[in-house]
Amino acid sequence: MKQELFLDDDYRPAEDEPFMNDRQTEYFRRKLIQWREDLLSDSRDTIEALQDGTRNIPDIADRASEETDRALELRTRDRQRKLVAKIDSALRRIEAGEYGYCEETGEPISLKRLDARPIATLSLEAQERHERREKVHRDD
Repeated sequence: MKQELFLDDDYRPAEDEPFMNDRQTEYFRRKLIQWREDLLSDSRDTIEALQDGTRNIPDIADRASEETDRALELRTRDRQRKLVAKIDSALRRIEAGEYGYCEETGEPISLKRLDARPIATLSLEAQERHERREKVHRDD
């Protein structure tokens, strides 16, 4: 079992530290866990609201509006469910010692990118190449 690492509340990974040292790894692990907990809490709130919110609305326009709102909420929750899976994958990469490195090139992903998008698996350059290839090969 790994010992809990102390981090100051205002700690932010810096470029002048060794890349993915214990402090940086712990920072991102905590950030990912908090993000995951927030998403799961939102999902629980949505489920409760949908269960409590079932009611018979006589006005057809009001009913249609409520159904549209529910459909949008469910779509948002589905995207968040997929995001939770990506967070879990990032947490597994942390445990395996692979977090923070581009899956395509093996180079470190910038700390700014990881801080903005902790589930990133590609460096900015690799992501841009991937998106260009995707754009070219789309079935428009």
